Amino acid sequence: MPEKELNAIARALREQYEKGVAAIERQNLDYAITLLDAVLRQEPAFYKCREALRAAQFKRAGKRGGFFKKMFGAASHSPAFAKGQYELRTNPRDALVTAEQILNGDPHSLAAHRLLADAALAVDLPRTAVLSLEIVFKNAPDRDAALKLGKALALAGQVQRAESILSDLVKAFPDDVTIAQALKNISANRTLSEGYDSLEGGGGSYRDILKDKDQAIALEQEKREVKDQDATSKLLADYLSRLEKEPNQVRLLRSVAELLAQRGEFDRALEFYGRILALDGMAEPTLERAITQTTLNRYDQQLAQLDPDAPDTEARRAQLESDRREYELNRARLLADKYSNDLQLRFDLGLLYFKNQRWNEAIQEFQKAQASPHKRIAALNYLGQCFTRRGLHDLAVRAFQTAIREKEAFDDEKKELIYELGDALEKAGKASEAIEQFKLIYEVDIGYRDVAGKIDRFYAQS
Repeated sequence: MPEKELNAIARALREQYEKGVAAIERQNLDYAITLLDAVLRQEPAFYKCREALRAAQFKRAGKRGGFFKKMFGAASHSPAFAKGQYELRTNPRDALVTAEQILNGDPHSLAAHRLLADAALAVDLPRTAVLSLEIVFKNAPDRDAALKLGKALALAGQVQRAESILSDLVKAFPDDVTIAQALKNISANRTLSEGYDSLEGGGGSYRDILKDKDQAIALEQEKREVKDQDATSKLLADYLSRLEKEPNQVRLLRSVAELLAQRGEFDRALEFYGRILALDGMAEPTLERAITQTTLNRYDQQLAQLDPDAPDTEARRAQLESDRREYELNRARLLADKYSNDLQLRFDLGLLYFKNQRWNEAIQEFQKAQASPHKRIAALNYLGQCFTRRGLHDLAVRAFQTAIREKEAFDDEKKELIYELGDALEKAGKASEAIEQFKLIYEVDIGYRDVAGKIDRFYAQS
C-alpha cells in the first residue's frame, strides 16, 4: 500500500481533506480532526492528510505532557492501546486507526506513536512511520528509537539521514551487532541503487551490480520486523544486563516490565513495576494503569489455563471472574480518588459502574468526566443512557440533545446519540418526536441498528 499524493485521492475525499485544512486555519480544531481522521480511515496512505491531522492534534493539545507522559505515553496501557497491539498482529491497518484515536486525545503519547509507526511499516507506509518515529526520537532518543527511525528513513528514501543516525548509534554502541548490520545493509542498498543508476546511464557493468546481491537480500530481510520469541528474549537479556549496571534506571525497568508482559510473564512484569513504584516519586497515572492492565491480563491468563475437564473448573472460573471484577473496580476507584484531576480515570470508573449496572455511581462519575474536552460527548452519551435506565427520560433527553448540539460530524457516534435520543423520547411516550430522530439516521444509513424496522412500522401504522 504505497503512500499517495493529493492527485491520487478520490475527489470527494480531497474535498473533505481541504475542508479539514480550512477548519485548522479557522481554529475549528475539533471539526478539523473529525474530518481528517475520517479521510484517513478510508485512505490510510494519504500522507499529507496525516500531516495535517497531526498538526491539528498538537495545536489542540498545546504544549502539555510532562516528563512521564513524554517517556511512557498517556495511553500505553489503556484498553485502546491493548486493542491496537492486538490489531498490529492481526490487521495492521486497523491498528493505524486505533493509534490515531489515541493521538486524537493525546498527541504527546509516545506509546501511540510507536504503535502507529509499527503499523505503518507493516503496511508499507514508511513516510507515515517516520512522521511518528521523529517524535519518538526527539523525546526519547534511545537505542531502539534511533535504530527504528534509521531503518524507516532508509525505506522512505532518506538514506543519507538514515546513515547519519545509525553512524552516531554505532559510535554509542560499538559492540552492538544489530546496529552495525543495519548500517551496513543501508549503505549496501545505497551503493546498489547508485550502481543501477550508473548502469542505466551507461556506466559500470551488470557484474558489478550482482556482487552486491547478498547484501541486497540481507537488506530485504532486515526490513521485516523481527517479532518472534527469540528476538524478544535477546532484547530482554540486553535490558536485564544493562539493569545490573543501572538498577534504578526507570526507563529500563519499564521496558523490562513491558517485554515480560508481552511474553505473558505477568508475575515477573509486576515485580519490575513494583521496583519502579518503590523509587521515590515514581508513582503516576500511566504507571498505575500499566500495573492494573498487567494484573487483569494475569487474571485472563489464569482463566484461559483452566482445565475444562477438571471437576472444580466452573467453581474456579466463577471465583476468578468475581475476583477480577472486584479488583478492576477497586483499582479504578483507588486511581480516580488518588489522581482526582485525571478525568480519563473518572470516565473509566464510570464505564465500570455502567457495565455493572450501578447507575447512580456511574452518573456521578460521568457528570465529572464531562468536564474533559476530549471525553465530554462520550460522557454525555453514557449519562443519558444511565438516566434512561433509571427511567428519568426527561433528563436523558436533555443529555443527548446537549451532546448532539456539540457533535458536528455525522459519524457513528452521532448516529448513536440520535438513536438513544429517539429511544428516550419513545420511552417518554413522545412517539412522533422519536420517529423524527430515527428518520435522521434512516436518511443516511438505512442499515443502522433497527431504524429500518421502526420506520417501516411507523408508516404501516400511518
